[in-house]
Amino acid sequence: MAAESVHHPKVQPVHIVGAGPGDPELLTLKAMRVLLAADVVVYDKLVSDEILAMIPAGATRIFAGKVARNHHMPQPEINTLLVNLARSGRRVVRLKGGDPFLFGRGGEEADALAQHGLPFVVVPGVTSASGCTAYAGIPLTHRGLAHGVRFVTGHTQEDDGLDLNWASLADPDTTLIVYMGRTNVARIAERLIAHGLPPSTPSAAIVEGTRPDQRTLLTTLGELPDRVAALDCAAPTLLVIGRVVAMAGTLSWFDPLAASAAGSRSTG
Repeated sequence: MAAESVHHPKVQPVHIVGAGPGDPELLTLKAMRVLLAADVVVYDKLVSDEILAMIPAGATRIFAGKVARNHHMPQPEINTLLVNLARSGRRVVRLKGGDPFLFGRGGEEADALAQHGLPFVVVPGVTSASGCTAYAGIPLTHRGLAHGVRFVTGHTQEDDGLDLNWASLADPDTTLIVYMGRTNVARIAERLIAHGLPPSTPSAAIVEGTRPDQRTLLTTLGELPDRVAALDCAAPTLLVIGRVVAMAGTLSWFDPLAASAAGSRSTG
């Protein structure tokens, strides 16, 4: 049972919205509709500038700027903020990169609202795992190469050494997706190899996926740490490990240069 109940005709449901990995055309119709009707938008660092430009001119913007180990606003403060905004009677959108319920802590925010008897709606978004790999020409599953997918996070709130089930993750018949894995890529590769995954396993690092400046680094698991370390930017990076990565040479279709030129023409 909720800790307290709020019944007020002015209270609007808080929309917890997935903004996808960056390309504004990957927004769902529902996400677009509630964003255009928002009075207040609480947004994260990973939401692209093109999507932020869609926020109505009169809406209040609040930056909650969360990236790994660098929280502009700690999660408890975000939860409290959403509760207070909901009680104000305004139409509130919590805008989050990717999907709010997949490593987005949207569940914690929804739970905070529920504990105070406040209504909310969750609008799913295209998660980075599917969006970025699709734009890189990497199918998450492919007959004969991968019959399953595993999603893990490459960092934890506490520095506990990534206590994951490495033996289970080192499965050559599965595609492994690592969110926020850039900082610990050397440890991740070392543990997977130690538990039997061949160093020659095709691997990729996708930077700024689905955006005009997307970069796809194709390599092997053994070489992945050095290749990632050589990257000259600290942009959002998704790690993909598995035989399906080899399909990128055939299925790659997205041309970031063309996308960048199209974006320039549409805003010029």
